[in-house]
Amino acid sequence: MYDYGYDFRPQADPTLIQNLTKAINGEYSAISCYERLARLAPNEEVRRQILEIRQDEIRHFHIFSQIYTVLTGRQPVPQITESCPAEYRAGLQFAFKDEQDTVDFYLAASDQARDPFIKESFRRIAADEQNHAVWFLYFLIS
Repeated sequence: MYDYGYDFRPQADPTLIQNLTKAINGEYSAISCYERLARLAPNEEVRRQILEIRQDEIRHFHIFSQIYTVLTGRQPVPQITESCPAEYRAGLQFAFKDEQDTVDFYLAASDQARDPFIKESFRRIAADEQNHAVWFLYFLIS
């Protein structure tokens, strides 16, 4: 994360703030969901991979939260906005679709962002989410 200095904040675009809020809530929801999904995993290898994906989501949550805090001057108040299925296979299907939808959203948010760091953060996190989708698809078909 970069430091704008004590008294300076870039102009916060309302669309960017909405995108960050949605991203923070989505990452927060995924963190919770993937914890549940890991507990339901059929073996240790799958469980470890889901927990690794969850760690990525925690990192994403922190990046988006830091950007939000710099832009708004306040901490985000994350909310779980998506309910996670209680059954393993349904959870995988949900996670796959959610990750794919998230890729599209983050790429669009990247295109809308003006700040190079924020633009690149959305783009890089979209690439992580695409990787997660591939893992969830692999678990679904194996």
